[in-house]
Amino acid sequence: MIEENRVPRYGVAAEGLESVEVSQDVRPSGLKLGPRKKPNLHTDPLIHHGRHFGRAIYAFANIHALLMCGLSADEDSPPETQQERRELRVFSKLLGMIPNFEERLMSSSEEEVMSMASMLQKGAASARSDDTKSLKGVILDWIGPLDPPLSRNVKHNRGFQHHRTGFLLCPPELDWDDADVRKQLKNKELTITGAHWPIFVYKNETYDPENPWKGLFRSELLVKGFKHIFTSPSSVDDEPKATRSGNARIHGMSLVTPASLAYTFTQVRFSLTSAGVFSRTDSETDSETFYTSVLELLEDPEEQDEVQPLMLWWNQRIFPSFSATRRLAPATSALARIKQKRWSLAANEAHPRGAARQ
Repeated sequence: MIEENRVPRYGVAAEGLESVEVSQDVRPSGLKLGPRKKPNLHTDPLIHHGRHFGRAIYAFANIHALLMCGLSADEDSPPETQQERRELRVFSKLLGMIPNFEERLMSSSEEEVMSMASMLQKGAASARSDDTKSLKGVILDWIGPLDPPLSRNVKHNRGFQHHRTGFLLCPPELDWDDADVRKQLKNKELTITGAHWPIFVYKNETYDPENPWKGLFRSELLVKGFKHIFTSPSSVDDEPKATRSGNARIHGMSLVTPASLAYTFTQVRFSLTSAGVFSRTDSETDSETFYTSVLELLEDPEEQDEVQPLMLWWNQRIFPSFSATRRLAPATSALARIKQKRWSLAANEAHPRGAARQ
């Protein structure tokens, strides 16, 4: 029987996400979404940055709490918990993503910090909503032919209600070919949490229990989803190529990040489910648990022998200019001669007497 309650090691469980009102003894988590707020309707560049932050840095952040956590961090007192260390890493990536953002934060009032957080949060939420809507229809083109056909606009017949989407969502520890298993999943007698990964994350939907890393996260469906979100919908069926309109190019993204993979996998998974709205508190899809469990594995120091080849594979599939090897100029090239002359001049300046004797 699948466990019903699995809490991610990083981030927070879906339960209770609607509230950020906390007692004085508990601070809000920077990696936990707060309640929705009515967005400021004026345009702010931070909305633009927020879109990329949610896609490529961290998808389920309470950005105001994250900023306050980062600003209150004490350099002389390192973070004590795993949660705090992750928050500071995400905060550092956010600072590095936005030019002069740290200086702007340090010189801002608490009200201004809250306003900036609101703009970033609005950007992240709007990007997530846009991606959810755009994948809803096109995902059917990638998994067809479908019998019976599925609506591009209505999702209630997806998930375990349909043979094809049910197969793709079924975790490999369950046998989708077993009629009793299908019935229990369809009737929700079995609960699949986000910690139980679906078979579609494996290459050719094939899982090897003796080698669980084999084919993991190398599914063509995931590649199509990543291209659709980050390089442009028109690039899905093409070889890697630079595009002007892609989100990766717009934001200067030239490498796949663990968070961008986790985000893509989460969006693809949600598009296959019968859920109509991407909800922070939806215990049925359990998207946040799924996201954090994927991110946890990709960032685990003990798994890097497997993760690094995986990231190389993804970068070669997505970014045409990516190379894992360092390109060296030929010894006879003009560039090599310029560098050699500079080194010689530097050596002569460092040892002028020796140079004179020569």
